[in-house]
Amino acid sequence: MGKEIELKLEGKIERLTNKTFKFDERVGEGWYSAVYFLKTREIAKRYKKESVVTMQFFQKEHAVLCGIDEAIALIQTFADAPETLEIYALKDGDKIKPFETVLTVKGGYHQFGFLEGIIDGILARRTSVATNVYRVVKAAGLKKVIFMGDRDDHFSNQVGDGYAAYIGGMTAQATHAMNEWWGEKGLGTMPHALIQLFNGDIVEASRAYFETFPDDDLIALTDYNNDVITDSIKVGKAFGKKLKGVRIDTSRTMIDQYFIRHEEVLGTFDPRGVNVPLVKALRHALDEEGLQHVQIVVSGGFTAERIKQFEEEEAPVDVYGIGGSLLKVNIGFTGDNVLLDGEHEAKKGRRYNPNPRLEKVNL
Repeated sequence: MGKEIELKLEGKIERLTNKTFKFDERVGEGWYSAVYFLKTREIAKRYKKESVVTMQFFQKEHAVLCGIDEAIALIQTFADAPETLEIYALKDGDKIKPFETVLTVKGGYHQFGFLEGIIDGILARRTSVATNVYRVVKAAGLKKVIFMGDRDDHFSNQVGDGYAAYIGGMTAQATHAMNEWWGEKGLGTMPHALIQLFNGDIVEASRAYFETFPDDDLIALTDYNNDVITDSIKVGKAFGKKLKGVRIDTSRTMIDQYFIRHEEVLGTFDPRGVNVPLVKALRHALDEEGLQHVQIVVSGGFTAERIKQFEEEEAPVDVYGIGGSLLKVNIGFTGDNVLLDGEHEAKKGRRYNPNPRLEKVNL
């Protein structure tokens, strides 16, 4: 892989650094810090330069922690005399409890205080994504999950989100950028646009793909014509053992043609989009045609709850593709100054909360 993550996994380094994160230099200029932090830094320099504060960070959920290496690298890169700070922290991937302290920084406020909001933001996004992914992977059990979140957020977030997804337990991601920090390559086959170029002919589109990328697994997208069973059988007959799988991505506002032909099965479920009866009918049809080897990949609006429902109903899904629901930032972090020169001094309701799991960080 040739990346810091490899050195970390081999135990040669403790944490990832700015060699991985490549921070914007303007962080050090205060460009991304709330102005009141910058003003407080100037006041601290003028009146309280000798005072020592202890800042601690926590959140309020059961979660998978991520962003700690990034936050420490931020401090190391932009704090004033970071080597004089005393830092204790948990690690990326640690399971954390509500109100558990995940990071403490001790030193002069003027040295690092202006980074508080940025650290909160890093931990909030990375931990949210990692936790969302963990819940999805857990719901899917032994089945593979692919992170397909490229279209659900600004592209500049892909690299960090991809790392957080990796920490949460996902090892297959849609873009090369998502894999940048942990060293793999993007994974994927065909979009609807490819089939459109061949006038909706799934067989011809798949043939063009296979001839262009003969070493790839062929996974045909079969919902373009809103008739996934018919098109899956067509491509299955055309490619036989060469076909690894079919992906269905039916819009949540559409009802597949299978249900139009078989109205007798309707009435007890919502037939729109990708649903369990459709997946079961597809599996049955493939098996009837001797295509038992063809895997079924589903995508389109999946969440941990929806995957859990599919699994409880024993949907014959082999791979889940999931995007937007993983990128919801639903875990917020708070940084509080709780000690002043070693003595309790904090806003009401907050106090120093030591955590024996914290490890000392050597910058």
